[in-house]
Amino acid sequence: MMYSTPITIAVMGCVVNGPAEARHADIGVTGGRGKGVIFKKGKLYRTVPQEELLPVLLAEIDAIAAETPLPR
Repeated sequence: MMYSTPITIAVMGCVVNGPAEARHADIGVTGGRGKGVIFKKGKLYRTVPQEELLPVLLAEIDAIAAETPLPR
């Protein structure tokens, strides 16, 4: 999907420090041990099984894009 609004996405390696280090991002993801963590603006949003991580992340990005007003 093409987006008209800039969205900052962080892909982090560590679930412990990742959310805080990427708090500037609209949405972020980190994973390990068979599950992934999705965070928004540095706050834990959702934990999902590893096999669901990409589709859930993409759906959340689409939702952010839909909620964000277009720049004028």
